[in-house]
Amino acid sequence: MSASEAEGLAGGEDRGAAQKTIRIVLADDHAVVRSGLRLLLDSEPDFEVVAEAGDLEAAQRYVRGHHPDVLVLDLNMPGGSSLEAIPTIREQMPETQIVVLTMQQEPAFARRALGAGAIGYVLKEAADDELVEAVHRAAAGESYLNPRLGARLASEPPPGPPDDLSEREVDVLRLIALGHTNAEIAGKLYLSVRTVETHRAHIQQKLNLSSRAELVGYALRRGLVTSEDSEE
Repeated sequence: MSASEAEGLAGGEDRGAAQKTIRIVLADDHAVVRSGLRLLLDSEPDFEVVAEAGDLEAAQRYVRGHHPDVLVLDLNMPGGSSLEAIPTIREQMPETQIVVLTMQQEPAFARRALGAGAIGYVLKEAADDELVEAVHRAAAGESYLNPRLGARLASEPPPGPPDDLSEREVDVLRLIALGHTNAEIAGKLYLSVRTVETHRAHIQQKLNLSSRAELVGYALRRGLVTSEDSEE
């Protein structure tokens, strides 16, 4: 085989690889929104929307069943917290990348979503311009963040355990703010109830707060939970 033939063959293989179909599960609770997003995604020759989900349980089921390259996931889905579901989906289906599509413009949401395992964060208002690029990047293992949010995140210091709280105390505080009992927190964090009680006492002492309402307000201000989380 000549060098030119070899180069031509290699080029053909590259072009074939570039045309690999990116399989997508689209999850949004509004049918009209899903329809518009599907039209947008289907206009790309290398995209295939293999399933649409209207709630979180269906999204997880379709990801397990279809093994898509990318899950486009709305943050506000019926059936649970999308943010809390992201780590589970990534653990169960590590080959599926997650692009969050949301109306939430606060940096705290983006930080939590990316920290939970999402690879992309796109605002719905910019979906026409950004979603296709975000999905392409996600399929290639590259991250995407709405540029305006990215600038805001870069200008803010990364959050750490606030007010001298330990990482474990932050975990306990978040679950307290979400309404879990000491026994439920113990089960979720694999601790004894007595240890949870000790953590709770330390949290209240460090923050000089006593009621659950005060703890919820603190957790919301610090971005440890969202208003949607706290209403669950």
